[in-house]
Amino acid sequence: MVVVTEQVRSEQRAVRPRRQRSARRRLEARWGWLLIAPSVIGLGVFSIWPIFRTFYYSFTLWGAFGGHTWDGLTNYRTLFSDSEVLRALRNTIVFAALSLLSVPIGIVVSALLNRPGLRGLSVYRTLYFIPVITLPAAVALMWKFVYNGDYGPVTQFLKLFGIHGPHWTSNPSTALYAVAIVAIWSSIGYNMVLFLAGMQTIPRHLYEAAEIDGAGRIRQFFTITLPMLSPTIFFVTVIGVINALQAFDLIYVMIGKNNPALNDSETIVYLFYDKAFVQSNGGYAAAIAFLLLGIIIVFTGCQFWLQKKWVHYE
Repeated sequence: MVVVTEQVRSEQRAVRPRRQRSARRRLEARWGWLLIAPSVIGLGVFSIWPIFRTFYYSFTLWGAFGGHTWDGLTNYRTLFSDSEVLRALRNTIVFAALSLLSVPIGIVVSALLNRPGLRGLSVYRTLYFIPVITLPAAVALMWKFVYNGDYGPVTQFLKLFGIHGPHWTSNPSTALYAVAIVAIWSSIGYNMVLFLAGMQTIPRHLYEAAEIDGAGRIRQFFTITLPMLSPTIFFVTVIGVINALQAFDLIYVMIGKNNPALNDSETIVYLFYDKAFVQSNGGYAAAIAFLLLGIIIVFTGCQFWLQKKWVHYE
């Protein structure tokens, strides 16, 4: 009888900690859900729900006063035969391709600044990063003045050599490239910070071994820095493409609605804005938004597929 009693007590002692751990886990789970509830609710209300609502609107026809009726696939049929959409899509892709030049420029700048003995290193890093924290509208207004064809600094500099520059942002042949230069300039600082962080994680002994083998700085850059930096390059490229495909603020401020170069520099997001808020055609604008979403998914998917061939996670 004593043996049985002791066995029961030992079993009870073993069960009690398990119950306590189970109760503690339930309490932790409740606190976890409580802490992430604001983020989950905000994500659902301001991100997920608008996506589904916009998808519904893309199948509707909007009236002049905001009312809408179900219209099936009419918006999507019009979308793929609209020359304005195709032109904006071409401009967007060209703009995104040009904007990616900030990646190699950022790598070179980071490599030059990643020298511990460089004097004024923090000053250089700050100067490169200032455009990142400056409002895009302020950046666009400043560069609009710089590009002014009558009294802008670029035009005045070219006049010193007897060259009469065009009106950069109102000339259809130069407007998109002028805006792309601003996009490159304003994103170098962001890329530089990420590349510097990636370079500083590369083991120093790799460079020491390369120096012993007689490799110079350029050889070390291509054989050590770039392969070890490939995960960061991949991340920056993905984010850069997504941001470039959604370009709007620079086009809106630097080009404007009445600019003769608008047709040759209008991006897909600017077209969305024009259809939704100027022409009050919300259903067609929603279809344009989902076209852009599909393009971003395709480009990002291709980048993730290609990264298996050149990104080294070691």
